[in-house]
Amino acid sequence: MNKNNLSVVIITHNEESNIERCLKSLFWVNEIIIVDSYSTDKTIEICKKYNCKIFQTEWKGFGKTKKYAVENSTNDWILSIDSDEVVTEQLKNKIEEILINPKFNGYNIKRKSFYLGKEIKHCGWDKDFPLRLFSKKHGNFNEDLVHESVVLSGEKTKIFEPLLHYTYPTISLHINKMNRYTDLSVIKIGDKKYSILSSLFFGINKFLKMYFLQKGFRDGKIGFILSIHSAFGVYLKYIKIWQKNNENSPH
Repeated sequence: MNKNNLSVVIITHNEESNIERCLKSLFWVNEIIIVDSYSTDKTIEICKKYNCKIFQTEWKGFGKTKKYAVENSTNDWILSIDSDEVVTEQLKNKIEEILINPKFNGYNIKRKSFYLGKEIKHCGWDKDFPLRLFSKKHGNFNEDLVHESVVLSGEKTKIFEPLLHYTYPTISLHINKMNRYTDLSVIKIGDKKYSILSSLFFGINKFLKMYFLQKGFRDGKIGFILSIHSAFGVYLKYIKIWQKNNENSPH
């Protein structure tokens, strides 16, 4: 593969605890685009060590910010990863092999995720294949505020060589991120109506699905904690929507 044909895009905000591990796994790429939302920690300093092309801009939401990163790349093929992710040697080799003669416009990559330091093999996380490698001639991110995705024309396929995702090393970080994401979800969803009871129902349903149907119990104590917190995140999203739509109503 001519490595000049691949750009990696990463968005950052105060990621000093993650970004170096991520960048070390990208030694084989010659263009790394960082779009940073004015980090106040050492994120930018670390990125400069790895000769990244750094763009700073106000926060536009996940979709618009990632789309902006793609638009500032110079190569035909895009690998989009998060700062808490790591490209394995197997994935690196597979991408290099694919880009010699790509047969598809996009590739969904197997992602192995870790929660509180433990690999999660169930809870639905074992079926995680986000679209991360794509030709920008045929795709780019949508402009969704949260839970963004790549809009792609043409065919795609799966890569089973894994991307490692070191998500939520502590419970506090998970709770903080849930709070942030649910705030964004309230903005995205808008004025749809949900009751207190439906919020509770959605949360309970999420727990039952992750812990029992998706066999989260096989991940032991960590699987239980993840299922509980994920369920709370769902409840939190809908109860915040309820609060927003009732805050001006008489009590």
